[in-house]
Amino acid sequence: MRNAQQQRAMNLIFRNGRQLALAICLFGMLAVRAHAQAPGLGGSVELVDPKVLRVCADPRSMPFSDEAHEGFEDKLAELFAQKLGKTLSYTYYPRAIGFVRNTLNALKCDVVMGDAQGDDMVQTTNPYYHAFYVLVVPAGGGLGDVKSLEDPRLKGKHIGVIAGTPPATVMANNGLMGDARPFPLMVDTRVDAPSKSMIDEIISGSLDAGVLWGPIGGYYAKHASKPLTVIPLIQEHGVPMDFRISMGVRHSDQDWKRTLNRLISENQDAINKILIGYGVPIVDEEGKAITQ
Repeated sequence: MRNAQQQRAMNLIFRNGRQLALAICLFGMLAVRAHAQAPGLGGSVELVDPKVLRVCADPRSMPFSDEAHEGFEDKLAELFAQKLGKTLSYTYYPRAIGFVRNTLNALKCDVVMGDAQGDDMVQTTNPYYHAFYVLVVPAGGGLGDVKSLEDPRLKGKHIGVIAGTPPATVMANNGLMGDARPFPLMVDTRVDAPSKSMIDEIISGSLDAGVLWGPIGGYYAKHASKPLTVIPLIQEHGVPMDFRISMGVRHSDQDWKRTLNRLISENQDAINKILIGYGVPIVDEEGKAITQ
């Protein structure tokens, strides 16, 4: 079981680079900054405009969100706006340091559509999906039945990995980093897309495999020019490789959180359908794949 400090450290990394992230480099931190207690709008009025679903989002973070509203979090926002009978608006800011401070806590928007459960910078709802890091390999290339980074067939293979993330630690523990191809963790997503670059190198043959956060690996594999196999890494030991993803609201917004929890519960099948449509490999509480 992860202790509370480990969980907070992992959530900090999730906030500061979700699409590349969940890095283990802060896993052993003994102190994490206390959460920002946003003033909100008081107990009786939590939303600036109750007729509008105001979403905090990254303008260029596929498959999660973008300014063209093409991400799966955009589709979830559209679903919830319809269910609530609200119009939809966005406040955009890169998902990096300062995201919550400059969006949600600045009262410019009212919900972050995707955040790790337990993130102390926001108040998280009940989770709406559970995902793992994944190993992405060429289909039919002899690695399609690998289940773990401990598999001896990965020795000597050129494997892409985002530097500083949990899989990098697992790979180091299994002697795989000598032949690995690290990609940067913290980038400006407006000009760089390391995850897509990793997939492109797998397709070209420069890499034998790659390890990515499941929603990203699944999405890019689904849209790759050659068939790729996506393997959830559910059998690793010692390092957290899975996260339950929730929505985030201000700490003061208790009624709003309950409303979102109700929407998640009532629309879970529709949520799963959207995720699966984007190639997101999601699992149930027993680790079994949800495919429909």
